[in-house]
Amino acid sequence: MSSNADTAAATITVYSDYVCPFCYLGRESLRRYQETRDEPLEIDWRPFDLRSQKRTADGSIDHSVDDGKDDDYFEQAKENVRRLQEQYDVEMTLEIATDVDSLPAQTVSYYLKEQYPYETWLDFDVAVFEALWTEGRDIGDTEVLVDLAEEVGVDGEEVRSALSDEQLDAAVREQFTAAQQAGVTGVPTFAYDGYAARGAVPPEHLERLVDGV
Repeated sequence: MSSNADTAAATITVYSDYVCPFCYLGRESLRRYQETRDEPLEIDWRPFDLRSQKRTADGSIDHSVDDGKDDDYFEQAKENVRRLQEQYDVEMTLEIATDVDSLPAQTVSYYLKEQYPYETWLDFDVAVFEALWTEGRDIGDTEVLVDLAEEVGVDGEEVRSALSDEQLDAAVREQFTAAQQAGVTGVPTFAYDGYAARGAVPPEHLERLVDGV
């Protein structure tokens, strides 16, 4: 339902990064909760940067940088992803995506969020998640993002222009800083009316967060 209705839809703020499998799984939980509501609940997406410590100047990921995440961490993460896949009945091609940089995808997504109707942004946002986690496509690749944007009705040249816009890049990085200043330390983080829930929490947890029940 469009937010252009007589009564504006309620919104839930969601901090996320496309390369986080728990963000993808958390969005499935949110989708399920949204379907149970009588009134629409829109997503106020806020980008979060999981790659900041490891991103090199050319956008590649430097795995030699110690971010405190060792093999045991990733094995536990994979196990948790598999558990949530089963819980939410979601098929995923990948369990983690340590070599993918989401900055280009977040840049395009932020541009669409600012310049296009909510539904266009949402379609692109969903397409990015699915391209990475169900199709195994590199969402750091410009041509992949052009394809995804064109599928939701956005001109590909507009995407290329956005990715070369230094002011837009600075604005996205400011969003990363704002998330940290808001106290967000991990994703997904769902925020509503001064309260927050972190992680791919079940739909009933999101219901309590928003509806207080």
